[in-house]
Amino acid sequence: MTALTGFAALYRQREKLSLRTRLLFTFGAVAALHLAAVGLLAAGTLLPGTFGGGQPLALGLVLTAYLAGIKHSYDWDHLAAIDNSTRKFVAQGKEPVSVGFAFSLGHSSVVVLAGALVLAGATVVGQFMEEGTTGNLVLGLIGSGVSGLFLLAMGVFNGSAFLRAARLHREMKAGGTVSAEDLEVKGFVAQLLAKPLARVRRPRNIYVIGFLFGLGFDTATTIGLLVMTTAASLAGVSPLALLSLPLAFAAAMTLCDSANGVAMMRMYRSALADPRRKLGFNSVVTGVSAVSALFISGITLGGFLNAAFGLQDPVTTWLGSIELGEAGLLLVALLLVVWGIAVLRGRAARGKLS
Repeated sequence: MTALTGFAALYRQREKLSLRTRLLFTFGAVAALHLAAVGLLAAGTLLPGTFGGGQPLALGLVLTAYLAGIKHSYDWDHLAAIDNSTRKFVAQGKEPVSVGFAFSLGHSSVVVLAGALVLAGATVVGQFMEEGTTGNLVLGLIGSGVSGLFLLAMGVFNGSAFLRAARLHREMKAGGTVSAEDLEVKGFVAQLLAKPLARVRRPRNIYVIGFLFGLGFDTATTIGLLVMTTAASLAGVSPLALLSLPLAFAAAMTLCDSANGVAMMRMYRSALADPRRKLGFNSVVTGVSAVSALFISGITLGGFLNAAFGLQDPVTTWLGSIELGEAGLLLVALLLVVWGIAVLRGRAARGKLS
């Protein structure tokens, strides 16, 4: 009880902890997920009396689930949600080390819960996964509606920040002065989005967003993992080993999403720490994040309208059929190129000064 009380007190004071300590907590939680997945796999394949003992098939399945988690973390909606949320928190003066972890944990919680229900023999999961059923439609609408509206709000918020940074960049070139406070989103847009984003005040609030994002069961990766779990269960793989499949998926996804969130935090913080020298870089990165969020929200909401109202028009039908899983890598590549150019230009400027 004392240990739990101490942990609860530490959790309440987490925002007062140093950046390094919070990073250790975040990636310590990611490591715990990895250990849990490995432990369940070992228990299900090595220990006697675990419904079949050693199962060579289980190792291959867990590795497949882990790679699926890595791939899923680079879906464009993941990247857009994490990058834009991180940009919002950094602009508000926070150090959001756990945005990626919270979003990914929420998203993967759906997969872990569904996997546990599959192993428990619950047929309701199959009904939710089967295209055309009422359950599949309802969850799909919840997932796409929430993700589309959230990305729209974030895109508008960061789009306003981009326009403000671009204007300040022009003023700075004309000889004006710029401070970090000048980059804050103010005025009509801030007031417009104050209520929709009122509950997104801390990185931990992103967990709920991630959970709702994952309710759709609309990605090939998620469906494939659950189908694989069902097939392996019928093949006689140990239930303990099968539980490690969704955990391995969650471990991989939280690792990549956490790393992405921390990288974006460092990128945005470096731009705000020296707004005069890095204002152009801040403008470009913010613009890329805002455009990506608005782009994905348009596709998602178009598909939502098509499914919700049974539309047959070519526009929403096309939007509903777009698969952007692989395109997330293009966004990562674009942000890396922008960051690389900024680093090279910074080194060149320092070389001239010396």
